[in-house]
Amino acid sequence: MDKILEALVSSSHSVPVKKAIVKKVVEAAEKDVTEEQCQALFSLTARLILLGEDAFQKQVGYQVLEAYARYHRSEYERFCSKDFITGLLQQGYGPLDRKDPAIIDYIHSCLRLLISCPAVLEIFVVIQMEVLRMVCERPEPVLCARISTMLSDFVQCIPRDKSAALFCQQLVRTIGYFQCAATREQELREYVSQVTKVGALLQNIWKAEPATLLPSLQEVFAIISSTDPSFDPSIALASLVQHIPLQMITVLIKSLTTDQNVKDACMTQALCRMIDWLSWPLAQYVDTWVIALLKGLAAVQKFTILIDVTLLKIELVFNRLWYPIVRQGALAVLSHMLLSFQHSPEAFHLVVPHIVPLVQTLKSDGLPTSKAFLLQFTDLIHCMMYQYSGFPDLYDNILEAIKELPKPSEEKIKLILNQSAWTSQSNSLASGLLRITGKSETGKTGLINLGNTCYMNSIIQTLFMATDFRRSVLSLNLNGSNTLMKKLQLLFAFLAHTQRAAYAPRNFFEASRPPWFTAGSQQDCSEYLRFLLDRLHEEEKTIKAFKLAKPASASPDGSSNCSPGAQLPTDAHHLTEAPPEREGEKETLIEKMFGGKLSTGICCMQCASVSEKEEPFTDLSLAFCPSSAGRPSGRSPAGEAPHADGGEADCGKGPSMTHQGPVNGGSEATTDGLAKEKYVGANGGIPPAERERPAPDPPLSVPDLINYFLAPEILDEDNKYYCENCASLQRAEKTMQVVEAPEYLILTLLRFSYDAKFHVRRKILDNVSIPLFMQLPVHRRAPPRGRVPGMMAAAPPPLCRWTPLTVGRTWPKN
Repeated sequence: MDKILEALVSSSHSVPVKKAIVKKVVEAAEKDVTEEQCQALFSLTARLILLGEDAFQKQVGYQVLEAYARYHRSEYERFCSKDFITGLLQQGYGPLDRKDPAIIDYIHSCLRLLISCPAVLEIFVVIQMEVLRMVCERPEPVLCARISTMLSDFVQCIPRDKSAALFCQQLVRTIGYFQCAATREQELREYVSQVTKVGALLQNIWKAEPATLLPSLQEVFAIISSTDPSFDPSIALASLVQHIPLQMITVLIKSLTTDQNVKDACMTQALCRMIDWLSWPLAQYVDTWVIALLKGLAAVQKFTILIDVTLLKIELVFNRLWYPIVRQGALAVLSHMLLSFQHSPEAFHLVVPHIVPLVQTLKSDGLPTSKAFLLQFTDLIHCMMYQYSGFPDLYDNILEAIKELPKPSEEKIKLILNQSAWTSQSNSLASGLLRITGKSETGKTGLINLGNTCYMNSIIQTLFMATDFRRSVLSLNLNGSNTLMKKLQLLFAFLAHTQRAAYAPRNFFEASRPPWFTAGSQQDCSEYLRFLLDRLHEEEKTIKAFKLAKPASASPDGSSNCSPGAQLPTDAHHLTEAPPEREGEKETLIEKMFGGKLSTGICCMQCASVSEKEEPFTDLSLAFCPSSAGRPSGRSPAGEAPHADGGEADCGKGPSMTHQGPVNGGSEATTDGLAKEKYVGANGGIPPAERERPAPDPPLSVPDLINYFLAPEILDEDNKYYCENCASLQRAEKTMQVVEAPEYLILTLLRFSYDAKFHVRRKILDNVSIPLFMQLPVHRRAPPRGRVPGMMAAAPPPLCRWTPLTVGRTWPKN
């Protein structure tokens, strides 16, 4: 029978004739056949299946094998023995290599025919050992897929116990070696199908034996975190992600990101390769795992990794948006990367050149899915352009391309930005103690421009550099508070301890911005500083008043809860008079640090009566001398103003003294400075001999402006003073004197003057030099000795170091 069948399939007869004869051979399987004939037929079918010249021969082999194995099971069981299967798996079949997929297909068919035979149990054991060996040899995708199909149908062949975890690890490692050499679509589909089958096998094993899952995932991470330049893992590993239970994300990511044995270089490599997985078609949850790892790294302050990976991979992620099959997952990752990378526009600007072509393509294809995707994409772009609004020229083409699409509201944009920043990923980050990158070369941390917020950044820098003020803020006990002072404390703590080179103070900006300030527009830094200090001052006063208003708790017997031996004051004098050491407690921190007192006196030039008024101040607004800004109405000539040292003011002709540098008058806003101790002043006294010498318009200095500010002013003509003693308008002299100096003196330069001729405001662009040392004329009350009652006697002004800081200049964004 075997000779007839062999001659038939190799003859030149037509296919219908051959099929008719084969049918007769198959029908003869029901009849009694000797064992020798059965063995010969089984050998022939094996040869036809494994070495057949064409598909017809292979088909004939399968038909005859199935028929005779069914009716002659014992004979077939003896033929397809453990040794026969072992030989196929270890040595192959004739010229056929043992790694040929046809070998696995044939064994798969044999198992179907032997499933009810006792001998199959021995074959299962053999296959368990052999498939483990084969997987360790890194088979090609096609062979690995055939093995996976066979093991999925016959789970008894899957290695057991300890070998199960090893098998899964080796299978994962094998997937990492998969390479796709396909160039045609059909070949690509076959490759994806092969990988999918291998992934399905691993999923079945993980479900049956959960203990194998963690070792498999550890192997995945070991592969993708490898820094070996000669090994580039296949993105086919992405097919495994969809089979990992989502509920394991939190545990696995936390374990991974907190492992001290994982080097930053390995973590960076792993994250980069996971992002590459976005290119794998049909794989679900890749974006979920990538974003989870990004958030996990942010939670443990691995910002260096996030910055490096974002800048390296942001363009690749963006390019995935061109392919509909992976577009949605790529957008999720792109959104998270851009929205969390808020300390710099660098990442966003890498993809800016590619935005307009993508928008135009999405508009032109007309697909409903493309339209829906375009709306999500443009929302992201609007958020980014709002975040980095200082680059209008760069965004003009983008705005033109998306002008017809809906724009999210400002509130929605702010919500998205606040929820997505790295500082929102963990409660530990809310404390303001973060580490992003190494500090700058100066060792200082910069402040990111949030969109024309130089006025705020300069004030923050100035306040932070006021050492005593900063220390006082940091020492406040504000636990559980949500006040503006608490936010300032967190900001100072962050700037003092962070390792990052720059920081975006968005939370403080939102809390401290005056209501009338328009977001994204230039503002006056002195106006912002006054508002900020007033807020802090009033906030502290309110808290103190609230504490004082709380009634003392009474004891159960109705008595006060004062400590034993304490006596309550009964005298009204004691009720109102506080001990000297407690007077300072009534002052707020702002008053202690920035509060001074200014005495204004007006002397009637008719009756010589003097009216005095003492007022607190936190800053002095300095006008420019007449030579620069035009003389203000009613103020006496600068030459009549007494200098701090008793000399006369001479604006623009101050002493030649060492100074740090000019305060450039070309800024967009006013210029402020903070000086430490008793301090800023006008020790610019010039000997009369030197004042007589002609000078070629020397630059103005801060002492000149202070002297001019304190110079007497004649109230005359339309500006006459109403004297209560004379009961009429009289010519008078107005003087201002500093009677109590602040710890830190704030000076505001009034750089705008009014042009009465043209009715416009003009900016004064004169440079103002800042001496390293200055003195502020501070007066104290003294007994009158031949002076008009109420006048002040000058106290010797102490000399101390001046620490100038130019603020309010509008710098280019970032």
